[in-house]
Amino acid sequence: MEDVSITKCSSYEYSKVYSGILSLLEPLGGIAAFVDKGELILLKPNMLSGKLPEQAVTTHPMVVRVVADMVCQAGGTVLIGDSPGIGSFRKVAARSGIAAAAKESGSELVDFDDVLEVRGSGTFRRLSIARAYWEADKVINLPKLKTHEMMTMTCAVKNLFGAVVGAEKAGWHLKAGASREQFARLLLEIYLLKKPVLNIVDGIIAMEGNGPGSGDPIQLGIMIAGINPVAVDVVAGRLAGLPSDMLYIEREAAGMKLPGSSLDEIVICGTPLEQVKHRGFRLPAGLDAQFGLPGFLKKALKRYLTSYPVAGKNCLLCGICRDACPPEAITIINSALSVDNARCIRCWCCRELCPHDAMEVKKGLLLRLYNGLLSGKRSR
Repeated sequence: MEDVSITKCSSYEYSKVYSGILSLLEPLGGIAAFVDKGELILLKPNMLSGKLPEQAVTTHPMVVRVVADMVCQAGGTVLIGDSPGIGSFRKVAARSGIAAAAKESGSELVDFDDVLEVRGSGTFRRLSIARAYWEADKVINLPKLKTHEMMTMTCAVKNLFGAVVGAEKAGWHLKAGASREQFARLLLEIYLLKKPVLNIVDGIIAMEGNGPGSGDPIQLGIMIAGINPVAVDVVAGRLAGLPSDMLYIEREAAGMKLPGSSLDEIVICGTPLEQVKHRGFRLPAGLDAQFGLPGFLKKALKRYLTSYPVAGKNCLLCGICRDACPPEAITIINSALSVDNARCIRCWCCRELCPHDAMEVKKGLLLRLYNGLLSGKRSR
């Protein structure tokens, strides 16, 4: 059985976050159970892009600071690192408040700019991982609870994709991103390469809608912690009211028979799930209606059953989406941005990384009809 702890926390005031994490970790043995004196501990927050903390795109700096303080008090040396989706690490750290959190806690920011090739044992045999991530004595994972247009939800397992550096991310999106199931397997195999010793989820203010970069902040008032990120994600999904059949990481973990992939294998400590369970996060617009269909139908009906990106009125033709697109499906010609839908793999990197929230979603005909039927059922 896998222990997952839940606690309520109403705000990002230092004292409340500190007491909240203290309570959160108590059933797991406290921070001392995860940190030995003299160890080099890497904190891995979500640092997708340079957004302000209140936008709920990144792990809140107060969560990072409190965990860093606790690790230092336990005798560890703290590094804080990630590989942002857009923008330099230092700029994202400054904008998100994480640079200030590092300074206040006496921690060191570390760029994920040096990589090494690591041999995998599953489907993906070779992976390039940030050296700082790989060589740290231990990793403490600090994800943000958000919806995600490709994976439906991003939390503990998905946050570890940040160990893959820069352009390598686009390459893996291209190799594995055409199938959401295959991409979920990639994420799980990255987790298995170097397991974090602890996962602490920032769900005080979470994100619903068009996450992970353009959704809407939602006051959830909770934090989640556990040793196993798969189990943490399962609890986070139930807590967010998200349907389990749409959570690709959970489904793929179950197929791989990984521990913690079922709620039946999890012991929830602290606040009961029933007391904090949400009615259901609003889902991203880019999700489709392919669930349960055989492969040949998915391929034949792709244009009708999926959504695809289009440039909206906010588009400034900055080219960030074009440069980030793994299959190079986006072009700018004659002052107009266009997307080649035949080449588009629906990874939604363009929407995830657009700083102007300018990439909009257009739904295929059958998907529009499907969503209309669902809306009709909900209204009855």
